[in-house]
Parts: sequence; structure tokens; C-alpha cells
Amino acid sequence: MTPAQAIRIERPDDPRVEAYVSIRERDLTGGHAGRFIVEGKVTLETLLTRGRFEVESLFLCETRLAPLAGILEHVPEGVPVYVAAQGVMDAVAGFPMHRGVLACGRKRISVPPAEFSRSMRQDGRSTLLLLSELSNHDNVGACFRNAAAFGADAVLLDGASCDPLYRKAIRVSSGAALWLPFSQGGTGAELIAAAEASGHEVWALTPRRDADALPTLKVPERVALLMGAEGPGLPAEMIARARPVRIPMTEGFDSVNVATAAAIALAHVFAARVAPPPSAS
Repeated sequence: MTPAQAIRIERPDDPRVEAYVSIRERDLTGGHAGRFIVEGKVTLETLLTRGRFEVESLFLCETRLAPLAGILEHVPEGVPVYVAAQGVMDAVAGFPMHRGVLACGRKRISVPPAEFSRSMRQDGRSTLLLLSELSNHDNVGACFRNAAAFGADAVLLDGASCDPLYRKAIRVSSGAALWLPFSQGGTGAELIAAAEASGHEVWALTPRRDADALPTLKVPERVALLMGAEGPGLPAEMIARARPVRIPMTEGFDSVNVATAAAIALAHVFAARVAPPPSAS
């Protein structure tokens, strides 16, 4: 794509950029109608080069065309690239767009976790991250970034957790939500059932003192790490359905941020997966 091929937007009320109008308000109300918005250079590059979703359009500040030339070579044929002056872009979005980079994608038809798990490979090593009632977009985004960093095969979220394709969640995930397979729906108990149906042993992360200490555990071939909401954590009935696992901490301190806990647990599993076999003596 060359600058000459970009489509100039002169007015904030141009219907061609309707998808980008008042982004924050739409985020809060879920008013994107099957669309999602990507913001920033890193996530745009991920969307275009390895994303799993259809790209509907791009909307860029005119000053970003030249710096993004290499990335824009990956824009699919027929996808419009709209450009505008900074003031026009700010007026469309409803707040100052300092990054000057937006894109609109199309969500796929949601596959429930139970159906998703049935479509997974049923043997060999596998790591799942299960998220129950995580309503904070930063935490969900960070969990996706951690899952990608430590080799998780997929993320399953219950229906009470927030959308990983929310604009801020995508940004915090460093674009991982755009390519890492995930499924959302149902309850936390249904996530456990879906993971177990695909042969995963479920570890429920909890600060309970009677839970097994994470460093002492041998990692099974197929494991699912279950994380609960920030604050209340997992309910007792869900912990009872899985293997309770705790992260050892200093006396008088029993918990860390849920995304941090997920990173520690995922790193433990990843290290076990890549550790060289013990040498013969």
C-alpha cells in the first residue's frame, strides 16, 4: 500500500469511519456490533501478520503513514485504509488519539468452551489457562500475554469474564488476544468440565494453606490452570472439583495480582516442559 492509495477523511461525520466514532463509549456499552478495535503499532502489526480475525479497515493519522509503510504492506487487498489530520481523528474517536493508529476487525462466531475442547488434539502435551469471573480488562489482557509468553495452547474464559477483544485488553495483551486461540462462555464449572473432557488435569490456584505447593508438583502431560477473580478468588465448590495449588509466599502475605499468579504458574509448567532430562551418572 502506498500513501496515494490511502482514503482521505476530511470530516468527523464521514460515514466511512463510523466504526471508530466515540470508541470509549462503545467500549463501555458493547456497541461495536460484532466488531473490535485495535489501537497502536504493535497490535496493528500483529493483527495484519498473524491475527486470526478478518480485518475490516484501518484508520490512521496522516503523520503515521510513512513510519508504518513496512507494516502496511500486509494490509489485505480490498481493505480500506483511511487517513485524517490529527484533529479530525481525535474528533471521530472522541478523545486525543496520540498513537494515531486504529484498525477495525470482525469477531468470529463464538464456539462454547465445551465444543472448543472437543476440537482440540486429545493427546500429547497441552497447557490451558482457565479464567473465571475476571472482570478487569487489564488482568485479562495480562493473562493472555503471560499465556503466550509461556506457551499455553489456549485460553478458556467463562461468560462472566470480560471480552479479551476489548480494545484495552488487546493492547495489554501485546496483541496475544489476536492470535492465541480462546473460547468464552458458560460458567467456571463448565470450564473445568471442558478441560477435563479433553484430558487435562485442572489445577485451581488458591492461597489456601492446605493446597499443594506449586514448586513441589510434577507437571502432567496435559494441565489446565484455573484462575479466579481478583479479591474473592475461586469459590470453594470449584476448588473442590480440581486440584488446589498454592504459590508459596512470605509469612503474612497470601496473594498477588491474578495475572502475576498466572505468570508464576505458567512459568512453572513451561520450565518443566523445556527442562533437559537428568543426566545419567
